[in-house]
Amino acid sequence: MAILLGLAAAASYGVADFLGGLASRWIRATLAVVISQAVGLTILVALIPTFGEPLTGRAASWGAAAGVAGGLGVLLLYIGLGRGRMAVVAPVSGVVGASVPVAVDLVAGDRVGGVTLLGVLVALTAIALVSWHPGHGERGRGRLWRDGLLEGLLAGAGFGAFFVIFAEAGEGGSFWPLVAVRVASVTMLVGIALASRSFAKVDRRSFGTLVAAGILDTSANLFYLLGTRRGLLSVVAVLTSLYPAGTVLLARVALAERIHPVQLVGLAAALAGVVLITVG
Repeated sequence: MAILLGLAAAASYGVADFLGGLASRWIRATLAVVISQAVGLTILVALIPTFGEPLTGRAASWGAAAGVAGGLGVLLLYIGLGRGRMAVVAPVSGVVGASVPVAVDLVAGDRVGGVTLLGVLVALTAIALVSWHPGHGERGRGRLWRDGLLEGLLAGAGFGAFFVIFAEAGEGGSFWPLVAVRVASVTMLVGIALASRSFAKVDRRSFGTLVAAGILDTSANLFYLLGTRRGLLSVVAVLTSLYPAGTVLLARVALAERIHPVQLVGLAAALAGVVLITVG
């Protein structure tokens, strides 16, 4: 069941990120994130009467911390997807996000198998391949950064932190951690939007797209939370990190983004790395 929940989270995140990145090409990324996150918070607040269990300090504190990390990750991802190439930004963020929980286990002294370590090395190689861009010298490197590599790396770090922290808030049967995550992320992002003066009129197309993204993102968080309660963090987190596959596929179909053969090898390596980490 944990594997299915991890894959469901990956599918939901993948579509949500594509929609959010698409909307970020029409309006400012900060505003896009605020809207999508606010939609998720609205849904969760409406469901509070069904939670049953009371809010605990653990759920509030760990959930809020996860919300800050995840909110920053989503913001950076939307910025990267909005102005870069989705086929670069999404896979890089996914591989980094999958590697962080493994690194945390290593630092904490937990025993990590050789297959898992091999998966991490393959995943790191995948980052280099996916972020590769035809071109040489300074011009080529400049283009690479314009493709959103930096935002993808930083977003992945935020998602990896979210995976680790949110798992600590997920003990028991309460869904209050989901609310804590959204309250913290929305509060932080609204502050950033106000400071950067990102609020503006939003057209119907952008709003509808972001509502769908917010619903899917909230669903993905729910799947992930349930998955960590039924299986190992490292397994569920890595499976969830397969979300870029959906984003890249939609970008290829809907936006006709070209994927260079070297990047295709990188995508395959990213999937292989995730699988190795999982089975290890």
